[in-house]
Amino acid sequence: MTKTRLSLYYLASYLIGGGVGFLAAPQIGLDLFLSNGTYDDSMVRLVGLLLLSLGILIAQIIRLRLYQLYSTTLIVRAIILIVLAGLYVTSEDPLMLTLFGIVGIGFVFTLVSYMMDRNSSNQEN
Repeated sequence: MTKTRLSLYYLASYLIGGGVGFLAAPQIGLDLFLSNGTYDDSMVRLVGLLLLSLGILIAQIIRLRLYQLYSTTLIVRAIILIVLAGLYVTSEDPLMLTLFGIVGIGFVFTLVSYMMDRNSSNQEN
């Protein structure tokens, strides 16, 4: 599961980076993510806290090589992508498309890596 593990570094980096960004400078963070909505700073900071917390958990999954949880990260991100698409339809805020793109790239990267790792381990058996 080496390739999958490496793909999770992207996930950890955007979660930790986005979390710190939303915590430290919520309005700048929203501008960077192309938001045209109005969001209260305290809610954006709460989202930042959640992102940072998830990023720390992913970093631990990577560090401890918990390959049993790699597929779970795919399931969770699939749900996130569905919800982000729905939020974009209802809000028309480009923020949701930006987040969809960021999460989607990582999802595809991890999915392809996971499939390659599984194929190589099946061939070894």
